[in-house]
Amino acid sequence: MKRIIATTSILALTGTAALAGGYTAPQPAPEVAPAPVMTAPANFNWSGFYGGAQIGYGNADGAISGDGAVGGVHLGYLNDFGNFVAGGELAYSGADVKDDATGDRVKNMTDLKFIGGVPYQDMLFYGALGASHMKAEIGGASYTDTVPMVGLGMKKAIGNNWSVGGELDYRKGNDFDSTGSDLDTTTLNLTASYKF
Repeated sequence: MKRIIATTSILALTGTAALAGGYTAPQPAPEVAPAPVMTAPANFNWSGFYGGAQIGYGNADGAISGDGAVGGVHLGYLNDFGNFVAGGELAYSGADVKDDATGDRVKNMTDLKFIGGVPYQDMLFYGALGASHMKAEIGGASYTDTVPMVGLGMKKAIGNNWSVGGELDYRKGNDFDSTGSDLDTTTLNLTASYKF
């Protein structure tokens, strides 16, 4: 009987000591606000002047057979008609598209192109048609010619003013600067633009 009373007393004292501080309900974790994300409106308006930069890869075939880096700047204007977007762009790209066997190379390209495309939410899918003024070094001499070009591209709006995208362009240089040789170039660029 003494053991039962002693055990009961110990349990009662332990329980009382455990409850001495009172019951504290668990506190909810503090709410953390998510980081701000730049999003474009669901139906982005592409109208306006824009400017930006491009960087990518170029390949030449014909009088020069090689590849290398390209990069430069662009300036343009687009008008958003709702279901169709149209405008024009002037782009300059320096190039180091080089034929390792001969040392010949494409030095730069200045493109003037008409752009027409279809918007979808915050994206623009488009085609380009225009002319490219190309400068090349062949056999130690400098040559320039204006050749036709076509392109395909996509832009995605980020926020209200910025867009990023990619563009694939092809330039057909038949009898480049009366050299008797063709010079065709293909470039693939990543682009970033700011709409004013």
